[in-house]
Amino acid sequence: MTTEVNGLLNDARSPRTALVTGAGSGIGRAVALALAGAGWHVALAGRRTGALEETAGLAARTERTASASSSTSVVRADVTRPDEVTALFDAVRERHGRLDLLFNNAGSFGPAVPVDELTYEDWRGVVDVNLTGAFLCAQAAFRTMKEQSPQGGRIINNGSLSAHVPRPHSVAYTATKHALTGLTKSLSLDGRPYGIACGQLDIGNAATDMTDRMGKGILQADGTTAPEPLMDTADVARTVLHMAELPLGANVQFATVMATAMPYIGRG
Repeated sequence: MTTEVNGLLNDARSPRTALVTGAGSGIGRAVALALAGAGWHVALAGRRTGALEETAGLAARTERTASASSSTSVVRADVTRPDEVTALFDAVRERHGRLDLLFNNAGSFGPAVPVDELTYEDWRGVVDVNLTGAFLCAQAAFRTMKEQSPQGGRIINNGSLSAHVPRPHSVAYTATKHALTGLTKSLSLDGRPYGIACGQLDIGNAATDMTDRMGKGILQADGTTAPEPLMDTADVARTVLHMAELPLGANVQFATVMATAMPYIGRG
C-alpha cells in the first residue's frame, strides 16, 4: 500500500533499504539487527569486515519469517575517507537501487585526558570520525535521496548526552557532539524541499565496549569516581526503529534515550 502524508510518499509494500555505519558492534549492530528483523534491507558499513560479517550472520538468524525478503550486505568503509564513502554509497545503490535510511552511527570517544594534555593527533582523530565522517555520509545520503525516485528518505544521527552537557576530560567528544546537533538542524532544513527528514538520537550509557568503564567506575564532575548504570543496546535499537518507520511527513527531530538512573539530570 502506498500512502501520502504532506505530499511525501511511503511505499509499505516493498522492503526499504537502510545503511548503518559502525555496524560491526555495539549500538550499530543492535540497530542493524532491529531493522533486519523488521523487514528492512540493511547495508552494514564499518572498518572491520569480520565484525560486519558477524552482524550479518546474526541478522540472518533473527529476521522474522514474514520478512524473508529482507537481506543484509557488508561493505567495508572508513567514513573519514571521502573516496571510501563515495564507494560505499555507490555499492548500496547498485545492490538495492535506493536508500531510505541512513543511521549515522560511527563514532569515537578518544582518550579521556585533561584538555591541556590532549594531543592534536587525538583531537583530529575524534573530529574526523564523529563530525567529518558524519558529514560525509550525510552528504552522500542527501545526494542519493534527492536524486532517487520516489524522492526522499531519512537520516538519523547518533548524538549523545554530551551534545547537551559534558563529562570531565571529554573536550573532543563533547565538541563534536555539539556540532552534530548543528549538522542535524541544517540537514533538516535543507532536506525539506526533497522529502528528506533528519533527526538525532542522544544516547546515554548504552552497554557497549565504549561504555564498559562507566559501569566499573568513572570520573564525575565533583572529582569523585563512581559506577554508573547502563542500559541494553536493544533499547536504543527500538527507539531508532520507531524513528525510522514513521512516515516521511512526520519526524522525531531530537530524542533522548538513557539509563534511567545515570547522572544526566542534575549532572555537575
